[in-house]
Amino acid sequence: MTLLLPQLNHIHKPPVVLYQRLRKPYRLPVIFAVSGKELILSGKVRAVEPKEAKTVVASEGYVLLDVRPAWEREKARVKGSLHVPLFVEDTDNGPITLLKKWIHLGYIGLWTGQRFTMFNDEFTLRVVEAVPDKQSKVLVVCGEGLRSLAAVSKLHGEGYKSLGWLAGGFNRVTEGDFPEIEGTEELRFATIGGVSFYLLKLLVLLPSFGQKSR
Repeated sequence: MTLLLPQLNHIHKPPVVLYQRLRKPYRLPVIFAVSGKELILSGKVRAVEPKEAKTVVASEGYVLLDVRPAWEREKARVKGSLHVPLFVEDTDNGPITLLKKWIHLGYIGLWTGQRFTMFNDEFTLRVVEAVPDKQSKVLVVCGEGLRSLAAVSKLHGEGYKSLGWLAGGFNRVTEGDFPEIEGTEELRFATIGGVSFYLLKLLVLLPSFGQKSR
């Protein structure tokens, strides 16, 4: 558990955020990742290192639940994993949402390739439909480990008591941690998009290009 502290300590409890829409404030869905952090530190949710993941799924009967948005999963996914996104693309085209999308694109979207999202109101419903037995062992995973922390908090509150969390998410997965991968990218690169993705590709290619030019 000590090894996990550096990964968890940077997660802070955010304040309750109010947004202004047509002069009427509304509250965002309460899905604070800090609740997931407390569950991990208390031992109520099992933290699983990437090197353990294959054994946990194959030998211990855990269902692998991927909570990433669809566009990340399309790039790379574990064969046979269950997919229920915690966040989905916000398709509202009202003037205020369009303004938010424009700001998001300028500050985040172009660099990361991430789309403007909203909380999936049907998340727990879809998980319950797919895994109706709440005694089932479920290993929750995302790209970096933050969205999956929020997801385990939601699912623990829904009554699932045999939850696991992939520490650091797919970003920390190396070759062989999962036996069968589908998609066009490595799991650890699936979260990366936009300009940062092409920069990463360039950095990967530079060493081999330098060796060929010698």
